[in-house]
Amino acid sequence: MKKTQFNIKQLVRKNILHLKPYSSARDEFTDFDQDMVFLDANENPYENGVNRYPDPQQKSLKKIIASQRKVSETNILLGNGSDEVLDLIFRAFCEPGIDNIITMPPTYGMYKVLANINNVEEQQVWLEENFQPDVEAILAAENSDSKLLFICSPNNPSGNLIEQKRIEELLDRFSGLVIIDEAYIDFTDRKSWVEGILRYPNLIVTQTLSKAYGLAGIRLGICYASEEIIDVLNKIKPPYNVNELTQQRALQRIIEEDQIKDEVSAIIKGRIQLEEALSTIDFVEKIFRSDANFILVRVDDANKRYDQLIKNGIVVRNRSTQPLCENTLRFTVGAKEENEKLIQVLMTISKS
Repeated sequence: MKKTQFNIKQLVRKNILHLKPYSSARDEFTDFDQDMVFLDANENPYENGVNRYPDPQQKSLKKIIASQRKVSETNILLGNGSDEVLDLIFRAFCEPGIDNIITMPPTYGMYKVLANINNVEEQQVWLEENFQPDVEAILAAENSDSKLLFICSPNNPSGNLIEQKRIEELLDRFSGLVIIDEAYIDFTDRKSWVEGILRYPNLIVTQTLSKAYGLAGIRLGICYASEEIIDVLNKIKPPYNVNELTQQRALQRIIEEDQIKDEVSAIIKGRIQLEEALSTIDFVEKIFRSDANFILVRVDDANKRYDQLIKNGIVVRNRSTQPLCENTLRFTVGAKEENEKLIQVLMTISKS
């Protein structure tokens, strides 16, 4: 069971708790779809599609996302990519120079970067050899100033899902907020933790339109949490953090559910085929199980193989500097012809 009764107000920075957020013109008059003369926001009046400020709460976009994910619109915050969402969480809940967070390397590198930017100590508890969290070690590292615990599932760079029982135990026993980063959740058949935000008041789930939705270029991140947590984050987000073009393009894309499913299915099929092909390459020593749109592979000499791939026009990611990832390369699953070229080059290299 949780150590103490969870109270979000005890985690919020005091200056944020009492902060009165900036009220923009579009916050004060929200029904701007009406046929009105808008002279309130000092905008250029000549229509060009983007001369007006965007909806600061992205209501149309949230309505569709809420319907698809079966949550309330009040449980959603949208950001300029997931990185902005994560940064807002740091700024709302971590007192600079005092509080700390817990991460589980190898994992997404922005957690550490954001901790450094916000002057928040990062406590690292490495994943076990099977890339699963050591629950007892994490709880032993926790102290009264531990505000955030980051879980990337499926994990980047290892690609595996974090076991449900371990996450449940951490949600039950960690005193701060548990952030589950689900950037790659669409490439697995595991249910999202979004459905748990009403059961766990300390749970935050982040997702992105950059991977399965193919919208990396527009930068749109999604945060799901209790209404109380979303209210706190709304206090400090920039008033127009998601621009009009991003909102329009996201609205067009997220309703293409059948197309997105087809693309995800094709990527998963490509992942399976790529795994099979990689198993025939003689310098590939281990292929790690993946539930993402990439595969982590241990090779004989990652630096050498990386350079060889570059010379043959293929860019992959060398993850050898990460804990537990010595001599590993990370291959994103590409289109069919890209995967075929990768395998052809790997086979050529292996014969040289």
